Amino acid sequence: MCHILKTELFKLGLTLFLILYCTMPFDLQKAIRPNILALQPYRCARDDYDSGVLLDANENAFGPSLSEPRSGDLNRYPDPLHPDIKERVVSLRKIPSVHNVFLGVGSDEVIDLLLRIACVPGKDKILITPPTYGMYSVCAQINDVGVVKVNLDVEEGAYQLETEAVNQALKSDPTIKVVFLCSPGNPTSTCLNPDSIRAVLENPDYSGLVVVDEAYIDFVDQTKNPSVSTWITKYPNLVVMQTLSKSFGLAGIRMGVGIANADVIQILNNTKAPYNISTLTAQVALEALSDKGLETMYQNIEQLRQQRDLLIEALQNFPVAGVGKIRGAAEGNFLLVEILNQNGEPCNQRAEQVYKNLAESKDVVVRFRGKDYGCTGCLRISVGTEQEMKTCLKQLEIALQEVA
Repeated sequence: MCHILKTELFKLGLTLFLILYCTMPFDLQKAIRPNILALQPYRCARDDYDSGVLLDANENAFGPSLSEPRSGDLNRYPDPLHPDIKERVVSLRKIPSVHNVFLGVGSDEVIDLLLRIACVPGKDKILITPPTYGMYSVCAQINDVGVVKVNLDVEEGAYQLETEAVNQALKSDPTIKVVFLCSPGNPTSTCLNPDSIRAVLENPDYSGLVVVDEAYIDFVDQTKNPSVSTWITKYPNLVVMQTLSKSFGLAGIRMGVGIANADVIQILNNTKAPYNISTLTAQVALEALSDKGLETMYQNIEQLRQQRDLLIEALQNFPVAGVGKIRGAAEGNFLLVEILNQNGEPCNQRAEQVYKNLAESKDVVVRFRGKDYGCTGCLRISVGTEQEMKTCLKQLEIALQEVA
């Protein structure tokens, strides 16, 4: 009886220890490079005063050299932090504060800054889960940061995390400082299981950042796969990336969003260029995030989903041979589609020939992704307007007949 009691007490003590250990405060000292923690950020003119007779920033007081006048003080440096835009992001994404929001020049600047604040060049690494967005690896190479790859489970187009393998890699290699998870994935168009993301965030053997790239989140049914951006209050090691390029249709203004613990956001703000978001970009972003802008965005998403469903149906019932399965869950604004050879097998050679045929002789440009892990023979097709989809399908039919 005494032995049983001791065993039960040991189990209880172990459980309490694990609970306390797994909920310990996030330690920035372990996650961020010491030189970045010690950084005294550049203080720009608009950090101190932004009104009155401004003679402090060597700006041209006579105004911009434009043929036609435009709104906004384009001869003045922009606000370095744009709190008005952040307020609208806070409202849209249901997060606590503007102190949880970072604005970057596209998601690519956010990716680059995360590597620079967390990874020592020539020493540290990131972890990615192929097939995935290529800029993670490109930014890593630019910053002389290593890349550890733990492939997704690609069987039957699952495209899900091999969670145990990811966590084992994090445990065995303490030089991994950032994990990049793409959900919905590019090129997979598939959301990751939230339990698998949570398992990585709660890994007691890992003290770095976990980045969830949600560039395509607005195309997803939020009742089934909601954004994890609201998790930042529970997981201080979580960074969520979003963008105005996709659902807002504003790829040309280059605005990315980072959502995270306020301490992480402060470090990103300390490290970024002083005026990374231009006045013109800010003006368009504010309009897009207004009530009217959001209404338009949601209307466009609904139309896009309808076209996505029609495209899926058309590809599944294609009039000529050569189109295989649609891989993944089709949760983004694009589909990953197999191109088959004469034996009915996914074929990189034919897929690449069809891709080139479409682009070079039929004015239809899709993306060949057959060289990505788990994407043999695949083309990635973005969902376009009704007329664009009709043109794409017709030209694909002709291309398949021309490319044996």
